[in-house]
Amino acid sequence: MSLTYITQQLNIYIGSTFLVLGVVGNGMDIFIFSSVRTYRKTPCTFYFLIGAIHNIIYIIINLPNRILASADNIDLSRNSTGWCKFQSFSIGYCGLTSVTCSCLATIDQFFATSRNVNVRLFSKIQLAHRLVIITIIIWFLHAIPTLVFSHVSPVTSRCSPSNAIYATYTPLYILILQCGIPVFVMIVFGFLTYRNMHLTRFLAEQHADRQLVRMILIQVFLVVISMTPYGCITAYNLITAQITKDVVRLEKENLALNVFALVSYFYYIVCFSF
Repeated sequence: MSLTYITQQLNIYIGSTFLVLGVVGNGMDIFIFSSVRTYRKTPCTFYFLIGAIHNIIYIIINLPNRILASADNIDLSRNSTGWCKFQSFSIGYCGLTSVTCSCLATIDQFFATSRNVNVRLFSKIQLAHRLVIITIIIWFLHAIPTLVFSHVSPVTSRCSPSNAIYATYTPLYILILQCGIPVFVMIVFGFLTYRNMHLTRFLAEQHADRQLVRMILIQVFLVVISMTPYGCITAYNLITAQITKDVVRLEKENLALNVFALVSYFYYIVCFSF
């Protein structure tokens, strides 16, 4: 049994499972967080709602193509320049918007559980609305270059940036913006929120919801275990990019990349589904 075959089977079966769970889970989150008035007015759950919307878009655009490419050798990102650009855009926009919402939700719960009245004032829905709008604008603009530079390479037949500088930047932003910074922010503010819970006896009087705090702490754990491996393999590929590799090593690295990429989808599936 070859490593290539194992990689294909993992993409087909685990990818299909994640696709179903992701669409159903995020769909339920969108329905609940948008239909219940209290949730719409709570900053943390508002961030969850925006994150869930971007999660389901990210999953629908990226996972089916991964499954089809492994099952029937139909890779739209290799056959269509338009789809190549669209898929690259979704990663640069939806992926970053989702993890930013997770960071904002974690920071919001730190504010909400604080004993300091002035700090708790930062946990308000009006500020959440502004921050989400700013987040969407920033990451939308950030993803626009993918529409310009992404193309199907005539040499490798892969979807990749045509500009050398942007080709170097792409793995760096995945490593730093999509993995490194979110993991760091959520660990720091997750710890501070956990500390606030122990320092504050009566969270109800502090206008904090214990269930939301638990959700945030679980979310921090999920982000760490799902994003860290993908960040590590991205860093490894950057470091070894100029090394000549034999076929066996390339197959092993491809297997590792696909496994960690699937693990990263765990965040988009579970992160808001509690």
